[in-house]
Amino acid sequence: MKAFILALCFFTLTVQSSKAQPTETIKTSTNNTTEQQEIINLSKSKWAWMSEKKIDSLNMLFDQKAMFIHMGGSWGKTQELNTIKDGGIWYKKAEVYAVTVNIIGNTAILLNDIDLLAVVGGNEVTHAFMVTEVYVRENAKWKMGSLTFSQLIRPVKMK
Repeated sequence: MKAFILALCFFTLTVQSSKAQPTETIKTSTNNTTEQQEIINLSKSKWAWMSEKKIDSLNMLFDQKAMFIHMGGSWGKTQELNTIKDGGIWYKKAEVYAVTVNIIGNTAILLNDIDLLAVVGGNEVTHAFMVTEVYVRENAKWKMGSLTFSQLIRPVKMK
């Protein structure tokens, strides 16, 4: 009985705290540096390449050691490219609501507040995500080192 009451209290607190979350946790800055804007533009291109299944462009962008974290699992570059190419995940449309970039040395961390319309396993789905993109600059070029999808607890805004 005590375990049940404790679980019920935890559930109630979780629901209450999720309702208290702001609908947008980040704001897009209009005062981006040239380097930050370069990363933002690269991210925009990446979303277009993923939607259009431009495997060659993505292959050049993704570092050989890149990791991709999804709701259904995590894997490396080869599996991500094959998943896109074979249609396991079709990133149809990413509606980006807010972007922020922090650059630390040769590493750029970009956060995108998005709604993603995708076809996964033949089913069309739309989810709200905070997408974390990590880029590393090597030989004056940015390469993606990680792409992580974290589902947000907010209503989908995409129409």
